[in-house]
Amino acid sequence: MAARHEEIAEELRQAIDRGEYPVGGTLPTESELAARYEVSRGTVRQAVAALTSEGRIGSRQGARRVVLGNRRSQSFAELRSFAQWAHAMGRVATGHVIEQHRRAATEEDAERLLITPGDAVLQVLRLRGLDGEPVLVERNVYPLWMAEAVERIPVDTESVVQALYQDIGIIFAYGEHIIDAVAAGTQDADLLGIRRGGPLLRIRRVTTTHAGRPIEWSDDRYRSGTVSFAIANSIGSNQLVRHAG
Repeated sequence: MAARHEEIAEELRQAIDRGEYPVGGTLPTESELAARYEVSRGTVRQAVAALTSEGRIGSRQGARRVVLGNRRSQSFAELRSFAQWAHAMGRVATGHVIEQHRRAATEEDAERLLITPGDAVLQVLRLRGLDGEPVLVERNVYPLWMAEAVERIPVDTESVVQALYQDIGIIFAYGEHIIDAVAAGTQDADLLGIRRGGPLLRIRRVTTTHAGRPIEWSDDRYRSGTVSFAIANSIGSNQLVRHAG
């Protein structure tokens, strides 16, 4: 028989999956949950800790816990968060910053981040692993207002999304993604341990706050055979748009 905190954690998972607590929304307080389930706050903390470890919710000292993703569908938060996806699959995610530096924004940076060409930005090259194997090369560009917070993140942090939420309360609320295939260049091939010219799945994205302020733009490249994406759509709600190469 499952322990009470495990039962509560599962009920909360199902509530998140049903959309009762949407991504970006908050859970009830510990006191409210304790009263609802007629248990101690300690039992509630155990249930919430399980959801936090799975990457479903974010935890900040003294703040309401924010929902970061669900398992019912491939939400935006799950699509962009490698660590969260890995946890949901029962896998171990790793990350390591290869290099990062500030530079002047290019025309492309300016267009995606809504800044002026030449403004300072922070560029980060990060290698991601899954169960000890390198699977993803991330190239992120952040506007100057995000730079100091990103630079404070340890180079081997598992989840950048969680780290930024805990540090400055940033929620990655919206995103636009373009998915295509590219051939591996020399740097990608060396980092991922594949041959130069091998196929990579590329996802280019721009993420913003709830208010629409750009947080980052990124070029992510996955090693072939390591991940796939499913997109659900209907006649009433279709967010899938084809782009010519």
